[in-house]
Amino acid sequence: MSERIEAVELRAALLRLRRGSGLPVVFGGLVRDAGRPLRIAELHGAVTPALQGLAISPGNGLGGKCLALARPCAVTDYPVARHITHEYDLPVSAEGLRSVIAVPVVVRRQVRGVLYGALRDALPLGERVFDAAVAAARDVEQALAVRDEVSRLVEPSGPPGPSWEEVRHAHGELRALAPQVVDEELRARLLAVCGRLESASGRPAPLPGPALTPRETDVLAAVASGATNAAAAQRLGLRPETVKGYLRSAMRKLGAHTRLEAVVAARRAGVLP
Repeated sequence: MSERIEAVELRAALLRLRRGSGLPVVFGGLVRDAGRPLRIAELHGAVTPALQGLAISPGNGLGGKCLALARPCAVTDYPVARHITHEYDLPVSAEGLRSVIAVPVVVRRQVRGVLYGALRDALPLGERVFDAAVAAARDVEQALAVRDEVSRLVEPSGPPGPSWEEVRHAHGELRALAPQVVDEELRARLLAVCGRLESASGRPAPLPGPALTPRETDVLAAVASGATNAAAAQRLGLRPETVKGYLRSAMRKLGAHTRLEAVVAARRAGVLP
């Protein structure tokens, strides 16, 4: 998954966490390379840039403890918390954070990121906050896991090489953009480009596949990039329930039982690049 798409998924999950928990401040980041620190890449509700880009090492601070243990961790009053180290007290204090929760994003037993939520008061964080934070982390985990598996199963082993991933991302972006274009001629040209990308994989000619509607194809293209239903809805300007409906319909036509099976079947049928 490209860093741009990862950022979209992370941002969407943090915004859902903020809405679902009522926490005024949410932030987080993903581990880009194994063995390197996590960097805080997304902040919402912050009043200072103190946390932006902060490098979190395993074992250090609340987030580092979360990274090291691969489980949720929380403190009621960060500055005086006794069960964490205090390497990051300065930026945390600059933002005025007191109660903080950190939840890991874990894919195949590997911590791939951390989502945080925080209050500026020293108050206990209840089950509602914990459940919302865990649910947001699960959304990111699902997106990363699906994208990893799709890449493993269908990535061509020969030409066109690594740039093929960019072709797929471009296809997904064009599919999302085309319905928003009012000019019919321009919209038709965009969809024609999508068609060329769908047939440019270099694989043998696909077998005749089911007739998917344009919106079903749009949703599958978003899912193929690792988007959750909520992220796909945001990208396509639809309601999450509508996205689910299109996805169910596409899965039925493709004879698929899971999102992953639907993406693989669509690629084999030449519906997606």
